[in-house]
Amino acid sequence: MANDDHSETETETKPETKPAKPVDDLVTTQHTLTVDGQELRYTATTGRIVLREEVVTDGKFDGLKPKAEVFITAYTLDDADGTGAQDRPVTFAFNGGPGSSSIWLHLGLLGPRRVVSGDVGELAPPPYSIVDNAETLLKYSDVVFIDPVSTGFSRAAEGEKPGDYHGFTRDLESVGEVIRLWTSRNGRWMSPKFLAGESYGTTRAAGLAAHLQQRYGMYLNGVILISVVLEFGTLDFTPGNDLAYTLFLPSYAAIAHYHGLVPDQSLEEVLADAERFAAGRYPNALAQGNRIPADYRAEVVTRLASLTGLSEDYIDRVNLRIEHTRFFGELLRSRRQTVGRLDGRFTGWNPDYGLEAPDRDPSMNAITGPYSAALNHYVRVELGYENDLPYEVINMDAAKNWSFKEFEGQHISVAEKLAEAMRVNPHLKVHVASGHYDGATPYFATEHTLARLQIPAELTANIETKYYPAGHMMYIHDQSRIQQSTDLATFITTASNR
Repeated sequence: MANDDHSETETETKPETKPAKPVDDLVTTQHTLTVDGQELRYTATTGRIVLREEVVTDGKFDGLKPKAEVFITAYTLDDADGTGAQDRPVTFAFNGGPGSSSIWLHLGLLGPRRVVSGDVGELAPPPYSIVDNAETLLKYSDVVFIDPVSTGFSRAAEGEKPGDYHGFTRDLESVGEVIRLWTSRNGRWMSPKFLAGESYGTTRAAGLAAHLQQRYGMYLNGVILISVVLEFGTLDFTPGNDLAYTLFLPSYAAIAHYHGLVPDQSLEEVLADAERFAAGRYPNALAQGNRIPADYRAEVVTRLASLTGLSEDYIDRVNLRIEHTRFFGELLRSRRQTVGRLDGRFTGWNPDYGLEAPDRDPSMNAITGPYSAALNHYVRVELGYENDLPYEVINMDAAKNWSFKEFEGQHISVAEKLAEAMRVNPHLKVHVASGHYDGATPYFATEHTLARLQIPAELTANIETKYYPAGHMMYIHDQSRIQQSTDLATFITTASNR
């Protein structure tokens, strides 16, 4: 019997312990900032919010299932002029990639604190520093920065597949849900609302403008598009697509001019010349293919060489078609330098100058260290948020495996989604910002897309365009940052309809 009792004791089992359900881990801190002699008191809320989906099995509601944990940082101004919070505009901001966190807009342009990274020829050395941002958008709008799933500290929930969020539609749905939750929980449905996206973030913003309207009935006051890509065909150097070669030409000319290879003209004159050629004789020449007369072809070679700073021999060898990464490697090859893709003002070095293209983007190299150090310090030390996960500044796995299955058999384009959002909501305003030295999303390609938006003539006045003498992250250039901040303040104020 003793043995039997002992056996029963041995076989006793403890109740199964289920893993704890994920919960929001938001942290709130209070801060002050002085702008133009005025003290701004604001609240920062940072951490991860849990996204849940309704689960229905065999027609029965099974509750809400955690799907993802998304990292946000929200800044709200305290007691703004004694009015209710609902009277304050709120801007939801994100970067692009795809696979990028919101670090760049957060610490470079819009947030109340910014990193001092330096600029061309005067890059700041490690360990870098953070300072108050006197030009912060917070003076005019509350701001919520969103890191999409797999970027920053955002992750898929336990048991879920991160790859499910690495695609066009799922990305829109998850970011849109973050916006809905924050708006509802903070009583901000009656606030003027804006989206601010950069690079692929502009793709996301255009899609979200339509998605938020259709899914939640959430109409926006404005969309801010910085370094725009709405039609991927304008940027793709694929066989048979000659469009990108023509649309990149003015940016090539601007970069060549910056490096002294297009002398005796101002930047404005160079851009005007390049735009005329890119809109006329250049696409005509490419369209002729091998039917082009020899003298016409020779004329085009000479003209391209004078605009881009490349040799006639090189342009002849590439058959009049200058691919962008090859341009960044070729332009300053004789100086044993490469130029930046995101910002053509930056230069770097290749390990081997027989390579066709730069092995790294020197403009990206210049900013990654300062921004990464600043963010990791800032959220932990100043905002009091602790997390042992690595902060994914850019998730390259997500970028490489991003799904555009929704566009199978057609060009990837969200231009119609933006146009649809404007047609449905004729009060929607659009602000477009471009850098002349941006070799990733060239300004002339943006102009091409905007000119072809399917909107009535009376809505074209809802779109404003601004240009800066810098690159993709134009705010790295201090004068551009200050001007851009002023431009955004004016846009938010005007479009808020208050």
